[in-house]
This record gives sequence, C-alpha cells and structure tokens, in this order.
Amino acid sequence: MTQPVTLGGRPTMPPPGVPTEELLIARFRGHARRLFWSALVLIAVFGATAYLYDNLPDPFENWMLLTAAGAALLSLAVIPYAIWYSRTTTVTTRRVIVNHGLGARNRREMSHARGYTIGVRRGIVQRMWGVGTITLSNGVDAPLRLANVPNATLVHETLADQIEVSQILAHRDAQSGQDSSRGF
Repeated sequence: MTQPVTLGGRPTMPPPGVPTEELLIARFRGHARRLFWSALVLIAVFGATAYLYDNLPDPFENWMLLTAAGAALLSLAVIPYAIWYSRTTTVTTRRVIVNHGLGARNRREMSHARGYTIGVRRGIVQRMWGVGTITLSNGVDAPLRLANVPNATLVHETLADQIEVSQILAHRDAQSGQDSSRGF
C-alpha cells in the first residue's frame, strides 16, 4: 500500500482515532543582536588588558588590572551571554514551549489544539535585523510573548499552519468518536 500524496509538502495525516506523534518543528533563541555590546566589551577589555599589563602607573599592580578585567568580563560579557543562551523556544506539532531561567527553570506551554491568536510586531530596527516580536494569546491564559524571534514571518506562518492542522485533527477525531457511538 502506498502513502497518500500530500499537497505543499505537508506530512500525511494519521487515520482517525490514532494518536498523532509529537514532532519537533523548530527550536530557536532570540536574535543574538543583544550580544553586540558584550562582544565589543570583550574585545576592548582584552585589548586594554594586553596594553596595560606591566605598563601601569606606580600605585597599581598587575593583579589589580586582571581582577578588574575579570569582573568587567563577568558582568558585561559572560552573564548576558548566559541569560541569552538560557532562553529557548521550541515549536512542535502539538504545542509551543518557552523555557528560560539560569538557576531555576521556568517553562510555559501553549497548545495548538486550543487555538490562539498570533500577533506580530516589527519595529524599524527589528525589520533591519529580520526579527520580530510574536505574541500568542488564547484569551484565557496570560499572553505568551516571544521577543526578537529570528525570521518572524516564517515562524508566524508555521504557527498558523500548526493551529489549522491541530484543529482539523481534533475536529476529525471528535467526529469519528461521535460516528462510532451512533453505530455507523
């Protein structure tokens, strides 16, 4: 038996009543443009430390320079990178999952089957970088805000497609459940 042909490259739908497998569609972080200043500080601190090492005025010593450089790097480069790296968004065939937090992990999910509205905001700077802010709201829970999403229009289209497919599957499974209870 051959698989049915799909239009537009969409995966085939499972038969009615069969649970669908949750597949990973995308995993991404916010755009890394926020790390520009951290990278600039990193370069400047290494350059200044290399230049000033063994060239400091009399009351200062090299260990003071290295301590100040380490503190500047930790607070202005390493911590912002760790915060950026700890925030991930995952889109699957069933839901959107947002994880963030350094010590304690926070996780929020929004199901495609329940449906939600998708709002996209792209300011002038965001358009130059090709990013946007996507807001997902289902009317019950607090809106889920995805800031600085790379390729925001592509993510928007993907989320809209997943809502449509999930609601079609939920409706079809509900209809097949009603038909089987009637004896059809």
